[in-house]
Amino acid sequence: MTASSDAHAGRALRIGLLWHSTNSGNLGVGALTLANVAIARKVAQDRGYRPHFVVMGMRDNDAPTGDFRALESFPIDTRAMLSPRGFWRAAGRVDCVLDIGAGDSFAEIYGPKRFAFLWLSKLMVEQRGVPLLLSPQTIGPFTKRAYRTLAAFVMRRAAAGVARDEKSLAAARALAPDARVLLSADVAFELPYESRAAERGQGRLRVGVNASGLLFHQAGSGRNRFGLEMDYAAFTRRLIAALHARGDSEVHLVTHATSDRDPTDDDRALADRLAAEFPHAIRAPDFAGPSEAKSYISGLDFLVAGRMHACIGAFSSGTPVVPVAYSRKFDGLFGMLGYTDMLPVRGYDADGAVAFVLDALDRRSELAAAEAAGMSKVTALLDAYRAALADLFDQAARRQG
Repeated sequence: MTASSDAHAGRALRIGLLWHSTNSGNLGVGALTLANVAIARKVAQDRGYRPHFVVMGMRDNDAPTGDFRALESFPIDTRAMLSPRGFWRAAGRVDCVLDIGAGDSFAEIYGPKRFAFLWLSKLMVEQRGVPLLLSPQTIGPFTKRAYRTLAAFVMRRAAAGVARDEKSLAAARALAPDARVLLSADVAFELPYESRAAERGQGRLRVGVNASGLLFHQAGSGRNRFGLEMDYAAFTRRLIAALHARGDSEVHLVTHATSDRDPTDDDRALADRLAAEFPHAIRAPDFAGPSEAKSYISGLDFLVAGRMHACIGAFSSGTPVVPVAYSRKFDGLFGMLGYTDMLPVRGYDADGAVAFVLDALDRRSELAAAEAAGMSKVTALLDAYRAALADLFDQAARRQG
């Protein structure tokens, strides 16, 4: 313990975790929550503080499970944002706030309603005088003037904004040149898990396919809002068939985002459908939480994934992975780590994409080596975030008086 931490020994800190979740069906959001808690708790304790976490995220009907039960939760909905006894009061009851923006929601691409929630909550925290740190996340894109003006306004008033990739860093600095903006990496690389790496290389190749319900629905609807050049549904089916035809592989259908309220964004229903179409495939169990999903992924020989945090779970556990990089958050993050084996938005049709994946499967040892090199960069990048957390906690302690 340092002299600084001695001065703070035993002091309690209530830390708000804004736009995190204790019960999201999207395990990526849960991964951000558990990993950010682990990182922030260690930094706070090393500084001599006793941290208590309050998760502030969208209201969901599901009850917290597993590791999430230990976290206090404040659900956010329209009523909570409008009532003076709602989020305004909750924001005043914490000493500082870590806002992770659900990973990639501080942007205009999800529409005005979601942006309004993300923006107004930041503004209210700042108006309460509570120190606010934007935890590592995708920032932007912001192309429309109104979005840019509003986003820059709250960023300038935050203690710091932390981008999880270089493209977000550039976007944030262009948006608010006078704001404090740092570069780090996605906190989910630090998600705790139980390694099952010993299960790799045992007989037939265990190849995971994380088929995204969102991308599959987009392909079927013809809307294709992400601009994927290939037909994602055709790619998925042809890939499973091609892996079976190899004779040396078994396909594991891995889910990472489920939704009872939005069937267009549900990996679980899609996995059931694909399991019925391809009875030789192994339908992985539905996971109790993100750590359980990462543990399962760590036992695979290879993964193809449409969900970014399934990719991060593979990358950080040493499982070679090919991300389906449908947005800049993929190539921004993995490109920063020197990892290039991704399926891009454009340049491949379904058959070409299958060939790309099969080639990567044969080169999986190269992919694993690239992941190991990338993880050394992750450690250094997250140190910048840890330093920002230490500054924030000390600022919060001074505010206590």
